[in-house]
Amino acid sequence: MPLLTRIFASVTLATFITNPAMAAPTSDDIEAATYSGGDLPPDQTAITAVVQVLLDRAGVSPGVIDGWKGGMSTSAIAAFERREGMAVDGVMDAQVWSALGGDARGAILTSYTITGEDTSAITPDLPEDYAKMAEVEKMGFESVAELLGERFHMDIDFLSALNPGVSFAEGDNVTVVAPAQDLTGEVARIEVAASSQRLTAYDASDIILASYPVAIGSDATPSPNGTHKVEAVAVDPNYTYNPDVNFQQGDNDEKLIVPPGPNGPVGTVWIDLSKPTYGIHGTPDPAKLFVAHSHGCVRMTNWDVMELAGMVGQGVTVDFIE
Repeated sequence: MPLLTRIFASVTLATFITNPAMAAPTSDDIEAATYSGGDLPPDQTAITAVVQVLLDRAGVSPGVIDGWKGGMSTSAIAAFERREGMAVDGVMDAQVWSALGGDARGAILTSYTITGEDTSAITPDLPEDYAKMAEVEKMGFESVAELLGERFHMDIDFLSALNPGVSFAEGDNVTVVAPAQDLTGEVARIEVAASSQRLTAYDASDIILASYPVAIGSDATPSPNGTHKVEAVAVDPNYTYNPDVNFQQGDNDEKLIVPPGPNGPVGTVWIDLSKPTYGIHGTPDPAKLFVAHSHGCVRMTNWDVMELAGMVGQGVTVDFIE
């Protein structure tokens, strides 16, 4: 079994293992946290939240920022080590901390005031069945907390824990993490690695521009093999469900068109590949990337795939490797 596969197999479910006696870190805990040696703790901690934010700012996405040392964070550390030319083991150490600028990081958190535009964008109680989805106007956010979680790359429960007693109403000031602005650049080649569950974007000089966690296909609905190309990029797309060429969802046996939105089956972006019916796209469940398979496509968080979409164009090659 490859090294990275062993690493991720041991930590994939860590995000969902909770210790009732452990309280979530507060904003003060996070701002004061510093690295004192050793790997990241298994519990939800302030230092892990800090490292996740620093990885996010470095263009190596940890997926959802939640303070837990899970598979996505471990894979991000390994991807950062690889990009920086370090020995790759996915384990936090002083060299990684220094390269991330941990001791000179500045503020990790910031304040945000909820607007009327935020609250008016909510579409609560969305259905899960595709036929019912096809009847709604938009597959938008179901709560303001979900909207802010996506905007600031945060797990909803973590966001709520940082803001106890806040109702997430218009005018409320909330504490959120301060990720970096979206990366810019021109991607020439994409590599999707099954062993690490990471998508790596390279420029024309084969330098790594960005790395993201992904969900890929299962044995029953595998992702493609070999090399393919980007055919088109669609932001805020409809999703066309066709059981004759896709997969069976519930009892639906007819072609359906699901309206766009972050909670749609393909999230906020569809990057169409030259292999018919396959693409790189977003997801309504970012926290589940490392504990769920896709139906063969490459699934990313909505914020990561939106960033990637701004750097790719028609003709970019996509290599699927083990």
